Amino acid sequence: MARARFVRVSARKARLVLDQIRGKPVAEALATLEYTPRAAARLIEKVLRSAVANAEHNHQVRNLDDLRVVQAIADGGPVLKRVQPRAMGRAFSIKHRTSHLTIGVSDETNGAIAARPVAPARPATPPPPAERPAEAAPARGRRGAARAPRKPAAKRTSKSKGKK
Repeated sequence: MARARFVRVSARKARLVLDQIRGKPVAEALATLEYTPRAAARLIEKVLRSAVANAEHNHQVRNLDDLRVVQAIADGGPVLKRVQPRAMGRAFSIKHRTSHLTIGVSDETNGAIAARPVAPARPATPPPPAERPAEAAPARGRRGAARAPRKPAAKRTSKSKGKK
């Protein structure tokens, strides 16, 4: 297992690359990452190489050809918030997203690392739609109170404003 935390790549972009290597042998995963034209691939390659080194050093795995990527996760990290000044005194926010990359490798002889628990399956039939009232609810204003319907605008006269 190897983990890189606070990596300056969004988790969404990293997941696109991790989905390509999950379940593959390590040699094939490294070849895939080498030719993947995404910035996240370079970062994930470093984490994968670290996971292989950890397996070799900490768990005495001698045959590295048997290793497979059994776990590949990108969790969201803290967001670095910045402000970009714009025209007329406005300010736009910029979010620099970070992520935590986790890669687990295993050989089948020693057993696989337990993957994340899978979410329970949704029921096969959707629940029945809620009954709608016959009348539509009145339009609500900003504070939640019902507002009165708008009055038509007063007609303007065609008199021009200016010198007589």
